[in-house]
Amino acid sequence: MIALLRRPGAVVFDLDGTLIDSRADIRTAVNRTRAAFGLPPLSLQAVVGMVGEGARKLLERALADRNPPAEPAFVEAALATYLSQYDAVCLDETRPYPGIPALLEALAERLPLALLSNKGEALSRKILAGLALERPFREILGGDSLPTRKPDPAGLLLLAQRLGISPRDLLLVGDSWIDAATARNAGAAFVLVEWGFPHGTGPEGAARPAGSPPEAIEADLRIARPDELLAALGLS
Repeated sequence: MIALLRRPGAVVFDLDGTLIDSRADIRTAVNRTRAAFGLPPLSLQAVVGMVGEGARKLLERALADRNPPAEPAFVEAALATYLSQYDAVCLDETRPYPGIPALLEALAERLPLALLSNKGEALSRKILAGLALERPFREILGGDSLPTRKPDPAGLLLLAQRLGISPRDLLLVGDSWIDAATARNAGAAFVLVEWGFPHGTGPEGAARPAGSPPEAIEADLRIARPDELLAALGLS
């Protein structure tokens, strides 16, 4: 039995691990970047444990085994390589999770929808358009749309302003502690999807093993299938 949530004024979605499974293409871009700098490939599990806080943080983690350690200038050069590589492959294997297109269409008929990702805005829009997922969203913000990114609440607060509602009337749907903290910092409700990426770090950089149980993340509701969100909102 899915507990009913108070009907929000709008629903905001995370992208990677929530709407789309982009793990394989991220790994490809990371490993092509590592190869360009003479480093061996990383496993899918290792790469997935590094994602969630934007491309620069991903590259810092993906190059942590470089000897000598990567300096900021080197990370910037590697970041440019990674972004070019990822742009080339971002739709090769990335797909929506089962049930996501139907969920978005059903919700968009009743509520305003927005996207808030730590992936760059242009890349987010490219992937959404390539997967025919862009139309339901009234607003889209990426990790480079503002000076800060999740878990800073600025993006969520801006979306509330653009949609003309209070942040407390937003519902954020995501797959990680980053999304949970973003919602909490903005005073919004949070739904955790249990099909998302396992993240390797926690707040303030604290270690969190990849694949840590979703029970460790604070949420107003946890869902195992997209249609459960419709049921929780009384829209099924």
